[in-house]
Amino acid sequence: MWIDTHCHLDAHEFSGEHLAIADAAARQGVGMIVVPTVAVDHFSKVVVLAAQRSNCCYALGIHPLHVPRAEESDLAVLRQAIEQALPDPRFVAIGEIGLDFFVPELQQGPLRDKQEYFYREQLKLAREFALPVLLHVRRSQDIILKHLRRIATPGGIAHAFNGSFQQAEAFVALGFKLGFGGAMTFPRSLQIRRLAAQMPLDAIVLETDAPDISPAWLHPARNTPDQIPRIGEVLAELRAMSVEQVAQHTANNARAVLPRLAAYLGAGVS
Repeated sequence: MWIDTHCHLDAHEFSGEHLAIADAAARQGVGMIVVPTVAVDHFSKVVVLAAQRSNCCYALGIHPLHVPRAEESDLAVLRQAIEQALPDPRFVAIGEIGLDFFVPELQQGPLRDKQEYFYREQLKLAREFALPVLLHVRRSQDIILKHLRRIATPGGIAHAFNGSFQQAEAFVALGFKLGFGGAMTFPRSLQIRRLAAQMPLDAIVLETDAPDISPAWLHPARNTPDQIPRIGEVLAELRAMSVEQVAQHTANNARAVLPRLAAYLGAGVS
């Protein structure tokens, strides 16, 4: 089984197609797609979407790029959504949360402060409810780690990881896996490919971030979760392993870091 640990299947780019896209991924052996949310108005959409396909589960969170438009009250809405979702076996994590210092206006001033505030508050919710987190870490790894050390969570995934080996090891030491996807398939992505080849295999999970971060053979077209097996083939080449080994190990890593996902799969989903 392949697992896509990060796919925005609810994105407007998939409007009207999300169920067919999930089915296409299943036909390629993608047994589970984790769908993170980005804002409170997506919560119900993702819950309904996941309920319609056995190979979909979801996370709840407020994305840093949506924080500028978020209200303080959205954190209370998130808390309520978490409490309502806890009985749902398809609910597996808090996310997508984190910090984005790539966008210039978010790097400093009030919007940076607001990002960090929302990130901290969502970490506190993850700690309170003992849930792993799906982290957005674009050019923000050190500050992400600083807050994680102060507000410990039950681990999670550093999505679209593109940091240093030292930062990678710090995330792993805190119970996190590193998400690799389409960026790894570009020959010029030297640092990402080195990380994917040299980090311990048990630290790695696969993702698409669809519809974004298309692999080399699709770029710049829309990405989809059925690309996971081919992305896995690239990882297998980088590590001189069989594709079957990569599928098994990365799926096991996803189960290990997302215990509710493991329980859902263990309940008979295939």
